[in-house]
Amino acid sequence: MKVTREQMAENRQRILEAASRLFREKGFEAVGVAEVMKAAGLTHGGFYGHFSSKDDLIVHAFGHAIGKRNGATLPLRAYMDEYLSPRHRDNWAGGCPISGLAADTLRQTPAARAAVTEGVRAQLDWMSKQLPGPHAADRRRQAIASWAAMVGATILARATTDPDFSDEILKETRAWIDDGLNRSTAAISETA
Repeated sequence: MKVTREQMAENRQRILEAASRLFREKGFEAVGVAEVMKAAGLTHGGFYGHFSSKDDLIVHAFGHAIGKRNGATLPLRAYMDEYLSPRHRDNWAGGCPISGLAADTLRQTPAARAAVTEGVRAQLDWMSKQLPGPHAADRRRQAIASWAAMVGATILARATTDPDFSDEILKETRAWIDDGLNRSTAAISETA
């Protein structure tokens, strides 16, 4: 029985969903193609109709996961609250692919690293547009510092075994970002 184009596209989406979830949960090296295909409800043999290799799947799954998280529909401060929450910290499989896989990506192909680069660039562009202020360079600087703090805090909070300490990392990082945003907003008000 021949598979329609629509079914092929649906199958590819299922594979990308399963792979991006499994990679974020377990890391690239701990997940094999057979496990991805099983999680997608498909047979292992169909994999090569969609991707040339596991490396190719990594690139596309990473891009898929980033695309689903970028362009958040929340206002920036609400997005930051969600990102620096225990709920996000504990949701490895559904959380941010950057905080979940950045360290693993260092050892991947240049194409996988390029997908990370584009994802980080898109996130920073979105954040820069959401921040207050008349100067694009100042908004960009604030976006980079805030995003780096958010990703780093999530990684550290996930790495710690003490729940109170983990919560403190998230809370204090959010407070530090808020202080910077409030200072920027106050400076804008003074010059207006």
